[in-house]
Amino acid sequence: MPQISASSPLTRQYLLPTRIVWHGDGAIDPPDMLRALERASGQVSVFGPKGSILRQTDAGGMLVDFGRELHGGIQLVVGQTPGQQPVRLRVRFGESVSEAMHSPVNDHGMHELTVETAWMSQSDCGSTGFRFARIDVVEAGNFVEIQGLRAILLARDLPAIGHFECSDPRLNDIWQTGAWTVQLNMQDYLWDGIKRDRLVWMGDLHPEMMVINAVFGHCDVVTASLDFAREETPLPGWMNTMSSYSLWWILAQHDWYLYQGDRDYLRRQREYLLGLLAQVEACVAGDGSMQLPATMLDHPMSRFPAAVLVGHQALVVLAYEAAGRLLRALDEPQTAGEWEARARRLRQRVPDPGASKQAAALLLLAGMRDQHDPAMQALFQPPDRHFSPFFGYYVLQARAKAGDYVGCLDLIRRYWGGMLDLGATTFWEHFDLDWLENAGRIDELPVAGRRDVHAECGEFCYTKFRHSLCHGWSAGPTAWLSRHVLGIHPGAPGFETVTIAPQLGDLRWASGAFPTPFGPIHVEHRQQDDGKVTTKLELPKGICLRDSDSTGDGWNGL
Repeated sequence: MPQISASSPLTRQYLLPTRIVWHGDGAIDPPDMLRALERASGQVSVFGPKGSILRQTDAGGMLVDFGRELHGGIQLVVGQTPGQQPVRLRVRFGESVSEAMHSPVNDHGMHELTVETAWMSQSDCGSTGFRFARIDVVEAGNFVEIQGLRAILLARDLPAIGHFECSDPRLNDIWQTGAWTVQLNMQDYLWDGIKRDRLVWMGDLHPEMMVINAVFGHCDVVTASLDFAREETPLPGWMNTMSSYSLWWILAQHDWYLYQGDRDYLRRQREYLLGLLAQVEACVAGDGSMQLPATMLDHPMSRFPAAVLVGHQALVVLAYEAAGRLLRALDEPQTAGEWEARARRLRQRVPDPGASKQAAALLLLAGMRDQHDPAMQALFQPPDRHFSPFFGYYVLQARAKAGDYVGCLDLIRRYWGGMLDLGATTFWEHFDLDWLENAGRIDELPVAGRRDVHAECGEFCYTKFRHSLCHGWSAGPTAWLSRHVLGIHPGAPGFETVTIAPQLGDLRWASGAFPTPFGPIHVEHRQQDDGKVTTKLELPKGICLRDSDSTGDGWNGL
C-alpha cells in the first residue's frame, strides 16, 4: 500500500448558488434552475427529479453567484447528454462578475479551463479563489442536463474563538470580512491570496498572523509557514528575495511568542535568528546608513525610493529591539543587550519620511519620531492614493500610538468600508478611494459609462483581472479593532498578564472575546455620556490583570 505522506487540515463543504446573475437567451430550460438545485443531493440519478438543460447558444451559457468569496472549485452532476457522449464545457471562475464574464488571467492557478463531462457523471473542477462561475457548452448543438451544481469550499473549519461587536454595524461587517479573508488563506500554509499569490510571503504574513491571534488563537498554519520561509531561505539568502521580508520574519517571531508564549518553538529559531541578525548588521554602515539589498516595503512606496530607505531603517530598529526581547526570553541577557544597543545607535539617526504615510508610520512605531513632529503630518492625511491595505494596518497602529482613535475608526470606515460598498465579501490586494467615483459594484454586470473596477483599476503587479480580491495582507482592521477597541493586549508573553485598555472613540459600546493560551477573555465596554468607559470582564484562570498604564516591559508588539 502506498505510504501516505501527510493528512490535510482542510475540510470540504458544499454551497449552492444563491442566484443566477445572467444567462444567454435560450441557454437554460427550464430557467428556474435554482429550485431544482435545492432538491439535488449531489448524487446523479436515473429516476430522480430532472435537472435543467444547459444548451450551447450564440448568446452564451450562464453565470452563477455563490454569495461570497470561496476557495476551491465547483462540482457538476450531469444527467443526460446527446447520444450519451461526453460534452465539453468552458468554465470561468471570477472574484467579480466582470472577471467571470471575460477571460480571467491564468496565473498561480487555472481560473479558466475547458472540462469534459460524461453522461450520468459527477465531476469536480477548479482550484482557485472565486465567488462567481460562468459555464458555457462549447460545441454547437450540444447540451448537458445539470442535476447538480455546487461550490466546493476547501478551508480550515475553525471555530472563531475571538469575536467583536460594537454600536457601528459597518465596523462589525469589516471585522467579520477581515476574519473571513484570512481564514480562506489558511490553507496547508498561510497564503496571501487564494486566486493569485498562493505563496508564503513573510511581510504579508504578519498582519494575517495578527488576525489569527485575534480570531482563532494558536494555529499551526502560522508556525508551519514561518518554518517554511526559514527552511527555503538558508543564509545568506533573503526571504522572498527581499531583505525587508527577513526583517518581518523576526518581527513575526516576536509577536507570535508574545501572544502564544511557546518558548520551545522560540528556542528552535535561535540559530537562524542570530545568523540573520549578523547578516543584517553587515549591511549597516558606521554612520547608521543602510546598504540592504532588494529594498521593498509595499508597492505604492516604490515611487519614493528615499522613503523606502527610511522605512527600512525603522524596520531594522524594530527588528533589533524585538530580537533583544526574544533573546532575553531565551535567558541570554548579554547578547540581547548588544542588539538593543545597536537599535539605540540606529535610532539616533533620524531620517525624514517625506510625504510617505508608510515611512512615517514605521518611524513612529520605532520611536524615532513622535506625532507632534511636523515631518509626521503625512501620517494623518487622507489615504486617497499611494496607500495599500497591507501597510494600512501599520498606519492604524501608528495613529493609535499617537492617540488618534477617532481618526483610525474613520479611516477604517471609509477605506476598508469602501471595498464593502463595491460588493466585496473579502478585502482586496489593493484599493484607492478614488476608485469609488462612478463605479459599478463587483457583484453586478458591468454597465457602459460606469467604472468597471476589476477590469480597469490596479497597478504594479495587480492590474485588472490579475488583481486579487481576497488578500490576507489587507485584513489588519480585524486585529486592530480587537486590540484597541476591545483593548485586549498581552502584558507578558503567552498572556501570563493582560492589559485591558478600551478605546471606544466615537462608539457607544463594544463587546467581544480574545483567544489566549488559557482560554478566551470576554469583555463588554460601555461609554457613558461623560466619556468614561465601564467594563465587564471575564478572565480565564491563570491570567493576571495588569495596569493598563504599564509598558509591559517592552512587549508591545506591532
